[in-house]
Amino acid sequence: MPPFSTLPDPAGEVQLRVPAARSGAVSMDANSMDDTAERARRARETCPFLTAKETAFHLRLAPGTLKGMRLEGRGPICRMHGRAWYYHIDDIEAWSNAQKKGGSRG
Repeated sequence: MPPFSTLPDPAGEVQLRVPAARSGAVSMDANSMDDTAERARRARETCPFLTAKETAFHLRLAPGTLKGMRLEGRGPICRMHGRAWYYHIDDIEAWSNAQKKGGSRG
């Protein structure tokens, strides 16, 4: 998969990231959660709208999975601006928080 730009940092530079290859379950450690929170904070400070690809990366989903969720009405709230779908960072976070489940697994 080719690299794609994520959120611009406050200095105006764009960071390029290549998503890691997936081999089953995605592990979440404290560093990756901090990175997710940091990206969300930067998004709110700069442009709060993420492309579908950026949203999928933020949620650790395949872009096709996010598209399928959008078509079925199961994913985060999104809007079409021109020909592209965009997701507001607050809508992404609200949807993610609504997906929380309790239990001893995880």
